[in-house]
Amino acid sequence: MTTEVTLPSTSASPTTRQVWTRTRGVALALVLLLAAAVAIAVVRSDARHGELDPRSADPSGSRAVAELLADRGVDTRVVTTLAGAAAAAAPDTTLLVAVPDLLTPSQQTRLHSAYIGSRGRTVLVSSGSASVERLAPGVTADPATSFDSTLNPDCDLPAARRAGTADTGGIRYTTTHLTADECYPSERLATLLRIPAPSGDGDTVLLGAPDILLNDRLDEHGNASLALQLLGSRPHLVWYLPSLADASTASEEGERGFLDLLPSGWLWGTLQLFVAAALAALWRARRLGPLVPEKLPVAIRASETVEGRARLYRKANARDRAAAALRSTTRTRLAPLVGVPAPQAHAPEALLPALSAHLHGDGQSLHTLLFGPPPGDDAALIQLADQLDALGREVRRP
Repeated sequence: MTTEVTLPSTSASPTTRQVWTRTRGVALALVLLLAAAVAIAVVRSDARHGELDPRSADPSGSRAVAELLADRGVDTRVVTTLAGAAAAAAPDTTLLVAVPDLLTPSQQTRLHSAYIGSRGRTVLVSSGSASVERLAPGVTADPATSFDSTLNPDCDLPAARRAGTADTGGIRYTTTHLTADECYPSERLATLLRIPAPSGDGDTVLLGAPDILLNDRLDEHGNASLALQLLGSRPHLVWYLPSLADASTASEEGERGFLDLLPSGWLWGTLQLFVAAALAALWRARRLGPLVPEKLPVAIRASETVEGRARLYRKANARDRAAAALRSTTRTRLAPLVGVPAPQAHAPEALLPALSAHLHGDGQSLHTLLFGPPPGDDAALIQLADQLDALGREVRRP
């Protein structure tokens, strides 16, 4: 009667506590990076809150100039859509476009078509090369901005002469319009440009910097005087703040996806986070190395140790190391049986001739068996182990 004994299985899988111990550093780093990104986003968004908004009392807002205009009988209305701005074009209305560069090319063309014949005034604040050629044909924005913020008028425009020095330094303009008023020059290029309409009393005013409209700069130099004269020439002021919520943003250019709305810097930062996470994973990944002795409270049976080591080899697909261990052990055991000293057991030129003479076999097949390349799959590894066992039995046979 044969009794089958089942050995308890062992597992090399790490416990939950071990996984947490190994990954808590990476998790903490990711949490800190996420918290820093959120903090930076909150600070930056708060810093830009209400910029050039006539309803905002923040330093970068424009509520002060709106209040002064109201005292002079000018009503200010804020619009955030292209349709609202285009519908407001009228002879008795001043249309101020806060950030023209935020408009898409198609929006710029539609806005220009709406106000070009309105006989009203249009004020473009800091219109750069991305928008000025469509909103004010015949005008070019210079790539270099002015070095100085406070400039002298140096022109015949009555509003500029009455205001005197003002903080208009910013984008500089050149124009082909012979009747244009070029004021507040910096290096002979105007930072305030007034272009009369081809017919009627309308005109377009380009302001190179928004400083004269900001709450914290309005009381400096002639900023308040210049702002009130430019924006108070008509009884109605429409303040256009371009917004991403504007449905006209998705015009004939097609719908913009979520990724199109993200700044390029955030995409680059996300890529860096993924690269850092991959490097951290490689750094913390389990690597196959030498065994480390460990003092255990109980004695471990040899069969369990062999099984555990075999599981580690299998989990790491380390067939090369397993095959090397099997061949090394076989060579060590066979060398004394054929009269080869133990130090020369792993030298092919010493071991193979002795084995060939003892077995009267082919030395080439022995070389492949004992010193050949690692097996390509598990089946080949099992076949190698069987062949090494058969070789050991044959050498021991009397």
